[in-house]
Amino acid sequence: MQTLEADVPAPQLKRSLKLWHLIVYGIVIIQPTAPMGIYGVVNNVARGHVVTTILIAMVAMLFTAVSYGRMARIYPSAGSAYTYVGREINPLAGYVVGWSMLMDYLLNPIICAIWCSAAAANVLPNIPYAAWAVAFVLLFTLLNLRGVKASGQVNAILAVGMSLVVVVFLAYAIRYLAFIARPIGGQWLTPFYDPTTFSPSLLLRGTSIAVLTYIGFDGISTMSEEVENPRRNIMLATVFTCLIIGILSAGEVYVAQLAWPYHGPFPEAQVDTAYVHVARRIGGSFLFQLLNATLLIANLGSGVAAQFGAARLLYGMGRGGALPQRFFGALNQKNSIPRNNVLLVGAITLVGVFVLTYERGAELLNFGAFIAFMGVNAAALIHYRFRSTEKVLLRTTIPLAGLVVSAFIWLNLGRNAQILGFTWIALGLGLYWLRRNGRADAAAPSFE
Repeated sequence: MQTLEADVPAPQLKRSLKLWHLIVYGIVIIQPTAPMGIYGVVNNVARGHVVTTILIAMVAMLFTAVSYGRMARIYPSAGSAYTYVGREINPLAGYVVGWSMLMDYLLNPIICAIWCSAAAANVLPNIPYAAWAVAFVLLFTLLNLRGVKASGQVNAILAVGMSLVVVVFLAYAIRYLAFIARPIGGQWLTPFYDPTTFSPSLLLRGTSIAVLTYIGFDGISTMSEEVENPRRNIMLATVFTCLIIGILSAGEVYVAQLAWPYHGPFPEAQVDTAYVHVARRIGGSFLFQLLNATLLIANLGSGVAAQFGAARLLYGMGRGGALPQRFFGALNQKNSIPRNNVLLVGAITLVGVFVLTYERGAELLNFGAFIAFMGVNAAALIHYRFRSTEKVLLRTTIPLAGLVVSAFIWLNLGRNAQILGFTWIALGLGLYWLRRNGRADAAAPSFE
């Protein structure tokens, strides 16, 4: 007796991931060395108050993490700020969030290439920055054209390796502070507050950059279909991941500030890789080379993955009608890679490494990220305050606090970053209306 096709159940993802799996996954995405890349930039902007900026950013992210977790309950198979905002608020608002996320995807390989170039120059300073920049952009592009992408297992191994390097660094730092620097009295508190250099406006601007430490935590919500008890575990994992990364990051920059107290900004030649220069003071050439190599590998992997993600997002937009399908929705017949998009992202990255600085790129990336954060908090506020009868703790207070804090930090981004960010949104809205008017009988463009 044959089984009818209709009686065969459709394959489904297995719900096998526990809470601790999600937390480890979140830490792998963000990376244990997350604050080291932006340390010099934040130090210069906030006049040494890097620890305080990390902790303020953590508070904002904790509120937003709760909102992400709660929205994952409502849309367990989506895991996207674009979807949350588009369905709860307005499709156009969702499009703006999606377009802002695209800017983040395009900026990520740029700042990774900038950092890799600066780190490589630490090892071989006779080779000019331009040569390193072109080499890394070409490497990112060639690897993606060949279909090379980092697997979850490789990322996990890298995360373990980076965690061991962090432990080694902290051991050297404790030894340095105990036997050489020997801070006394109020010197232990100056990384949190130094009255001689403190400026509220600069602290907030530094915080707007320090948020880059936590970028990626929202990826946990994409695992909703594979998690045991997703209604509980997605939110807990998102919150615990932000909390663990925040505490670890604060510790990393705290010892760095004690070892290298703020007496002025890092020079331009050192600012992007300032943390490895702190490592040289703490542990000599060995620790300098170890940390420099570790962060170079981490940013190299992030750059390749970021370009991979940007090309796939453009492909999804082309396939969904948000961008011209003939170019953006095309796949290479030989290896099923969106070659047009990979080459386009490579070209944008090549221009970006010469036009942007690491600081400007980081601020622009956070401009888009905070639009998504504000959107998710607003979606959670609207859903749980006005539409849902489900009783949740502080259903209005938490998303409202996340929205207000995120908006406040967003407004303190650098003026140039805001101008460029709003220009990008205006470009996206113009494209949106052109596509809509050109296809009056078609549905709204989709990012999915």
